[in-house]
Amino acid sequence: MERIGFLLKVKKEKLEEYKKHNQNIWPERLVSFRQAGWHNYPIFDHGDGLLSGYFEIELSFQAAQAKMAVREINLRRQIFVAPYFDSPDNGRPDEMILKLDEIFHLD
Repeated sequence: MERIGFLLKVKKEKLEEYKKHNQNIWPERLVSFRQAGWHNYPIFDHGDGLLSGYFEIELSFQAAQAKMAVREINLRRQIFVAPYFDSPDNGRPDEMILKLDEIFHLD
């Protein structure tokens, strides 16, 4: 199992709206995460648009991203949420994830 920590940046003026969308996440999106092997996946709001998250996967980070990238629901979601994110090149949010290296873990 690999534990993945990450950072993303939402436009501050879009943060509350983005949070509402995540409180009503599409059911088929949840299914797609589970089918791709993602679990234990919270996202945290730092109050200024900075988001940190965490998820666990049985695969490598690259393999987990690849499994999600080919899912139609993921593409629809990335297009839908793209306007909420700070992106210098208008990239998809799932391609802008800044992966954090784990340096400590307590079970």
